[in-house]
Amino acid sequence: MSTALATPGGATDARTDRLRVMLVDDSAVIRGLISRWIESEPDMQVAASLRTGREAVEHVERVDPDVAVLDIEMPDLDGISALPLMLGKKRDLVVIMASTLTRRNAEISFRALALGAADYIPKPESAREIAAAETFRRDLVQKIRHLGMRRRGVRIAPQSPPLVPAAPGAARKPLTATAHPVPQAQLMRRPFGATPPRALMIGSSTGGPQALMTLVSDIGPLIDKYPVLITQHMPPTFTTILAEHLARASKRPAHEAVDGEAVKPGRIYVAPGGKHMRVARHGVDVTIALDDGPQINFCKPAVDPLFQSAVGVWQAGVMAVILTGLGADGMRGGMDVVAAGGNVVAQDEATSVVWGMPGAAAHAGICAAVLPLGQIGPKLVRVFSGDRS
Repeated sequence: MSTALATPGGATDARTDRLRVMLVDDSAVIRGLISRWIESEPDMQVAASLRTGREAVEHVERVDPDVAVLDIEMPDLDGISALPLMLGKKRDLVVIMASTLTRRNAEISFRALALGAADYIPKPESAREIAAAETFRRDLVQKIRHLGMRRRGVRIAPQSPPLVPAAPGAARKPLTATAHPVPQAQLMRRPFGATPPRALMIGSSTGGPQALMTLVSDIGPLIDKYPVLITQHMPPTFTTILAEHLARASKRPAHEAVDGEAVKPGRIYVAPGGKHMRVARHGVDVTIALDDGPQINFCKPAVDPLFQSAVGVWQAGVMAVILTGLGADGMRGGMDVVAAGGNVVAQDEATSVVWGMPGAAAHAGICAAVLPLGQIGPKLVRVFSGDRS
């Protein structure tokens, strides 16, 4: 058995402000690799490196981590069995489930979210692939940082970018973090546009699956009359499971979008993992266009391509919703939606797992409303029914 523990406080006073991370994985190679990544970050440290879920359950109270990265498949006690036991001992623990891209593990990851896991991260199949997977490293570190900081009550929000889209080829102003974001009550709101919406676009990332389940269950009457297209930052296989869960939650047809298929009211279209989803008009028909191009905003699928292509199809009739998630994906596309006369609604900070994407849109001043998750669905139903207040 290989177990490494770091004792809180004591001789490590210079490090006590760092986020404390517990790694739980039966592969010593993977634990070692991820440990080196975490220790290279100035704001986090490895508090424990454990081989099984049983060890994690036994040590979680003494180690007192902020974040646990919990593998699903382990001997003795697997991740999904250890999860509720760990949360039972430490209710505010942030747990990120790690699993390879199989259908079984995708299903387990969704179950883990329902049991209280904060998020999931798909990991490459082997230690060699992980070592070369810069995207996995970046995503894991960002999730640990943002979810851990949120647990500690530290707020991270983007500075307001310019509202007017930059000219083609012009340099974009980078988004940076601020320790003192503008209070949401002071953020600029735009009035809802006069053009009736004709389609609903939704973008989400970290915390998105849970938020999407809530939202689609609240907008049944809207789905019956209008097409709903969703881009959730997720890998292949996971988006297949997501669509199945959305169909159950909404009691309406939902599936991964297929290149070239017609977009129709009464259906939910989910961008497949590993592909950007856009829409295009062909005569009187609107169709799905998938492409395997490079990542946009470090993501594939990305939200911006969906929003921007929707403007070309429905112009001012686009309603764009930006839910919880890391980064600023969706903000640029939202700017284009607003420039065309459409509307943007964002989830508020209090109900977001991470207020990155919706926060970027709110700080950009492009939102007609910034609402708690439970109020977004009813508001959309009213707006689609003609209420612009």
